[in-house]
This record gives sequence, structure tokens and C-alpha cells, in this order.
Amino acid sequence: MYKYVIKRLLALIPVVLGVIFIIYLILYLTPGDVTATILGTAYTPEAAVQLRDELGLDRPFVLQYFSYVLGLCRGDFGNSYVSGLPVLAQVAARFPNTLLLVAVSMALCTILSIPIGIRSAVRPNSLFSNLTAAFGMVGIALPSFWLGLMLILLFSVYLGWFPSTGSATLKGIILPAITLCASFMATTMRTTRSSMLESLSQDYIRTARAKGVGKHDVIYHHALKNALLPVITVVGMNIGTQMGGSVLTETVFSYPGLGRLLMDGINTRDTPVILGCLVVMALCIGICNLVVDVIFAYVDPRLRSQYVKGGK
Repeated sequence: MYKYVIKRLLALIPVVLGVIFIIYLILYLTPGDVTATILGTAYTPEAAVQLRDELGLDRPFVLQYFSYVLGLCRGDFGNSYVSGLPVLAQVAARFPNTLLLVAVSMALCTILSIPIGIRSAVRPNSLFSNLTAAFGMVGIALPSFWLGLMLILLFSVYLGWFPSTGSATLKGIILPAITLCASFMATTMRTTRSSMLESLSQDYIRTARAKGVGKHDVIYHHALKNALLPVITVVGMNIGTQMGGSVLTETVFSYPGLGRLLMDGINTRDTPVILGCLVVMALCIGICNLVVDVIFAYVDPRLRSQYVKGGK
């Protein structure tokens, strides 16, 4: 198993390099002069030439790319073009806030969506099942930025229960977490429902019922174990996707996280900040996928036996 984990970790290297290359190329081909943004009112052609030389922006694209990658290998994410501060320090200060937001969002999503999906699958033709199916379709189609604005309008402006701007506090994180988890909750709920319906229609479930196994044991000890595999996949993918989805949510709520830092970097064309945020997000998504694969190996005995026999 440890060999498999090492292989997956090594596979992250080309993924991160590819992400850096694509983003670097997009920013390199974007029209405009970043020195004008940095210098502001102090902009002159001479100052722009000198600044481009100091930042290495006058070098060919390939040299700039490899220079940045070598800096990453040394743990150097570069300095912000706007503030002049090290990017790694800025990312380290914002990343825990985003991690907390994603953790709270995923906790809400998992705690609410899986039981609802199970209940709607057990009674597929009930009013509860129809309502949850409708909620799932609405939740998937609902834009997160619109939902965030509506939550601010209702709970902050009219009711005054929560602050309109997010923060890493109990009250400040509730509205951003609800906004972030809404669509993912709908996806997880629909996946749980579909997987449970498929499991409940299998022959081994009918056999268990014929033997007199109780309804609770049939649902939670027989059907749910096999239905969890696609749910684990969806939950793991949601964690990685929420890292990217946090950009809009953090912008709407002015939440001091990695997504807000990324948006600020995009607005000012701060290339080191943009690359630093995206590199961290790419690593998080890759690690989440690795954790899901390892959980799969422990949940599914067929995969676990393959790892043991193959020595992976």
C-alpha cells in the first residue's frame, strides 16, 4: 500500500508542473503591461524598463517558467508585485481560513445530504423523496454568488442574525459555509439516493429480507456498505472542487481566505500571488484524490486484496 501512496504522490509532480505552465502561459499572453499596474502614477517608460529588468519580465517565457519552478523547489514562491511581501507568507496566512471554511462546508454537506439521500431511497415514491429530488435539481442549478447575496440580504440586512462579511468565527463562517455547500450537498444527496436505490434492488438484499433480517440491518449493514463507494468518490471530489469554488464565495462575503487572495491577485495582475494560490489549490486537490483512493482500498475488500497480492 505504501508503494501505491508514494507513486500517487510522485504523480502529483507533473500535474503541478502542468498547472503552473498553463497559468504562466495564460498570464504571459494576456494583453497589457503589468509594470503599469505596479508603478501606478509613477509610471514612465524608463521606470517600466528598469522594473521589467528587475522582475525578470524581459526574459523569454521558457526561462521565466523554469526560474519559477526552481524557486518552488527551494520553497520560494516569489514576492508579490503589489505589496512586495513574500507570497508564501500571504498564502500561509490565508490558507487556514479557507481550510476551515471547506471543512465546515463539507461537514454540513455530509451530515445532511447522506441521511436525506438514504431516507429518500428507502421511500422512493413518497412526498419526502419527491421534495428532496426537486431540491437536488434546484441546488445544482443555483448560482453560488446569487445564493450568497440572498443569504446576506435575508439574514444580515433584514434579520441581523449574522454579519454580512465572513470571518473565521462561528457567526462569520455560517453563511459562507451554507453558500459553498449548497450545490455540493445536492450532488451528494442525489448520488446517495441513486446508489442506495441500486443497492436495495440487488439479489442479496432480497435474500437478507427473506431470511428475516431486520429493516435497519438491511439498510445500514448490507445496502449502505456497498452504496458508500460512489458517495466516497463524490465527497472526495467535492473537497477539491470546493477549494476552487471558494473563490466566488469568499469574494461575495469578503472572507479572508485563499480564494479572496487569488481574486485580488487577478484584479491586479499579481502573477506570483496567482501562481502561489493555484499551486496550493492543485496540491490540495491531488492530495484529496489520493486520500479518496486510499479510503477506497480499505472500504472495498476487492481493491485491498489487489494491493496485498501485488505488493502495491
